[in-house]
Order: sequence, then C-alpha cells, then structure tokens
Amino acid sequence: MSLEAQLQNYARLLIRTGCALKPGQEVLLTAPVEAAPFARMVVQEAWEAGAGGVTVEWVDDTVSRLKYLHAPQSAFEKVPEWLALQRNSIAQKGGVILSLEGDDPDGMAGVDPSRFTAWSRAVHRDCKAFYDGMDLGRNVWCIAGAATPAWARKVFPGISEPEAMEKLWRAILSTARSDGPDPAKAWTEHSAAFQRRVKLLNARQFDALRYTAANGTDFTVGLNKNHVWAGGGAETVDGTWFFPNMPTEEIFTTPHRDRAQGIVHSALPLNYNGGLIQDFWIRFEDGKAVDCGAAQGLELLKSILAVDEGAKHLGEVALVPHASPIAQTGILFYSTLYDENAACHLALGKGFPECVEGGLEMDEEALKAHNVNLSATHVDFMIGTADLSITGILSDGAEVPVFREGNWAGEFI
Repeated sequence: MSLEAQLQNYARLLIRTGCALKPGQEVLLTAPVEAAPFARMVVQEAWEAGAGGVTVEWVDDTVSRLKYLHAPQSAFEKVPEWLALQRNSIAQKGGVILSLEGDDPDGMAGVDPSRFTAWSRAVHRDCKAFYDGMDLGRNVWCIAGAATPAWARKVFPGISEPEAMEKLWRAILSTARSDGPDPAKAWTEHSAAFQRRVKLLNARQFDALRYTAANGTDFTVGLNKNHVWAGGGAETVDGTWFFPNMPTEEIFTTPHRDRAQGIVHSALPLNYNGGLIQDFWIRFEDGKAVDCGAAQGLELLKSILAVDEGAKHLGEVALVPHASPIAQTGILFYSTLYDENAACHLALGKGFPECVEGGLEMDEEALKAHNVNLSATHVDFMIGTADLSITGILSDGAEVPVFREGNWAGEFI
C-alpha cells in the first residue's frame, strides 16, 4: 500500500475505532499546524462517519513558545473564556475528543517551568467539565501521533527532512497497527490479546508490587483494595468501547496514593511540555515524592511535582514488557505516547477512577477515601529496563513473579 493509502486508513481508524464516533456526535480535534494535511484527512473521515460537528484547535509550537517567553504571568493563570466554553460545551454535549500529538521535543527548551505549572492548574480548573468528561468515563477520547518536521528530525537525525518524515510516518503507522489492509480488525485482535493477563492480575489482587533493577531502582508500591487492572481499550459509562491511546501496549491500574516507598530511576528520557528530562530519579516516602535528581531538566522535573499536592503522589502503575513491539523498533520517539508503550512506567498525579471497583460512580471525596490520587496533572515516566524484576506481594506476604528480565514471568507469560 502507498503511504497515502495507509494514512487514509489511519485517519479512518482514529475516527471509527479509536473514537468510536456515533452519528450526530461532535468532534473536538487538536492538531499541530505542521500536520494539517493529515488533520484534514481526519476531518473528512469524521464528516463521512456522520459527525454532528467538527471543531479543530490548531497547535503551533513556535506561537506557543513566543507566548511562554513573552506573555505576562497572568496569561497563564486563567484560561480565555472562549477556550473554556468551547472545550466544556463540547464535552457536556457528549462530544469525542481526539488529539494528534507531534510536538517538537525541544520546542520549549529554556522556558520558565513555572509557567507550565501555572497553565496546568488553570486549564484543569477552568475546563473542569472537559477533563471530568474524560476522567469519569463520560466522553470518548483518543490520543494518536502525527508526524511533524521538528519531531522527525529529532527522532531520525542525520538524514534529509523528507526522509525523516517518511520514516517517522512509517513508524507511527506500524506501531498503530495501521500499515496493513484492515487496521480495525488488527485492533480488535490486539485488544483481545490483553484480556488473559488482565483477568489474571485482577484475580490475584496483589497487595503491593516490588520493583528492582541494576540501575538502582528499589521500590515498592501498594495497591488499593478492590483495584482493577485494565488495558487494550476502555469503556464509557454508557458502554461505548474506545481506545484512549493509539498505540497501546500497557496494562495498568491506580495504586494506593500513600503507599509508595523507595527510589525509581528513569529508563528513557521524558519529554514534558517541549523540554527533555534525562537520567532522573525520584525517591518516595509514604507515597510522596520527597527528593529527585536529573542529569538534565531538573527544574522541569521539579515543576511537575509542584503543580499541586497530588502531583507528588502516584496515579498509575503500568506494565509493559521489554519485548513490546514498540521497544523492539529500537526507536526512541521522545514522545510519552510512544515511549510509555516501550517500557513499564509510573505516573505522577491523577489516578483513574475506573481502576477501583465502582470508581466511575464516586465523587472526588469518595475517590480520595478509596486512596485514589487527585491532581490537576498526570505525567507518565518510564522505568522499565531490560533487567527489571517486578514481584507481586499478596496480602498474606506470599510473593509471585510478575516480571523477570524485563518481561512477563511465571503464570503471566
């Protein structure tokens, strides 16, 4: 198949499978201006699938950087009324939210990290209906990649821009299982492959997981009573099955917010708001990050932890084998969407209500009472190495191998 034909299939996959668009639903699409040709394919597919409306929010890294460098601090402390109204109203009407990611990994280098912190607080406060819709299972949402020149040059340096763009598009299509004749069927099969391990993990109901690796990771995280593991897709409260991330290779749950102990070391760089954090570590006591270090991007890492009190606690533990198809590409994408599916990871910030029994019916106070972390942020960081061991600890203290040498072990193979 030509690249053009594969891109058309990919656009259709995102709308009809990733977003499971129903006739009459509105679509809110966020896309980089550099990916406009592909974004237009997505818009066309949305209309052809019966969308009731399509709104595009264009993202321009250069324009965003200029704002972060020159705007007054007040510009990051309140969301413009039109933007909050647009996002909240589409969510409240049951719209689907599709984000195409193609950020320049170095696009925000040198920007004061406190501005990212202020904006994160403001957007989660002023666009509460928008974020609640995704967090509480009311709205379908999907995040997927779209190649852009700056991203392609970062991932594939030393070759011409057109070559880098084609290589990045090919990698995006391959990892999203959209380079074959029937991507929708491939995703149905991919989703089904998760279910055996999800059922095994849910049946085990581990009290905690212990992580060790040669890089210094020595860490134990407690799990909530009646926690729920998920993976391979998600379901809204009205029963719509969709795919929040394309690609996805993870099985995940939400840990107990106050039961993380020890130190974790990063396995891959973290691209956060256009800046890179590399070779970093975080130490936890009683669930809270109390110290950290980084070879590069330490202030950016500290800005993540400073968003709010919940940003210092964990909202996700995710299991991804080192044999993941994305890891096996050998490509460092400098994008969390891809790199988190190449390695086991944790997330600072907001936990998932659906990862505790009955969580989608709980308000914030009930979720807090069930030890689900609350925060205005959710930032994944990768800790999975080729030698990572993860041991499940049962409530009676018995130990069960979950990962050995970076891959599934024992009954989970």
